[in-house]
Amino acid sequence: MRVTLDFAEAADQLAHIGRRLDARGWVLGTSGNLSLVINRDPFRLAITCSGTSKGELNVDAIVEVDADGRSVRPERGRPSAETALHVQIAHARGAGAIMHTHSIWSTVLSARHLAASGMAIDGYEMLKGLEGVSTHDHREWIPILENDQDMTRLSSRVGRLLTEHPSCHAFLLHRHGLYTWGDTLPQAVRHLEIVEFLLEAVGRDEQSARALT
Repeated sequence: MRVTLDFAEAADQLAHIGRRLDARGWVLGTSGNLSLVINRDPFRLAITCSGTSKGELNVDAIVEVDADGRSVRPERGRPSAETALHVQIAHARGAGAIMHTHSIWSTVLSARHLAASGMAIDGYEMLKGLEGVSTHDHREWIPILENDQDMTRLSSRVGRLLTEHPSCHAFLLHRHGLYTWGDTLPQAVRHLEIVEFLLEAVGRDEQSARALT
């Protein structure tokens, strides 16, 4: 499917979403990165610059990269260090937008469930907010990967994970945070809000259960 979107419009949309996510406490400091596919052929991705505060995000903090994650206009700034992961997800899932957050609950649960290589979430009505899910009886598996500072190596591992778990809507990086995506930017944001809600609900339930033992 061919996708074309004006870069300035894409940058404005990402800046708006970044400020929303910062207000939720999901991208504190300079954490997190957001991207939006603006063309499929040739592949072009609008993505947040490295080291930017999402609470103060503006169009000047968004750059355009190609299929190799290289900035099309280097003078505009340096793309996020995790650009390779966004490109990988965009290709592997056909995603139109990718969201990466560093919330408290995604970080805590990524460590708590690392030994199982993931965590299952079921029985919550909010699961129906995930694309293709129509019942609270759905069981969503959220894989967890060990973090790695080598983005080329980590990107390859993400590609294998997405192949192994074709129905997952998100994954966690150990003590790092959450990645999720969608066909469109509104869908990606919806998935982010749903998964963040579910992670907090599960985290609080586990916390309460431990307090009772």
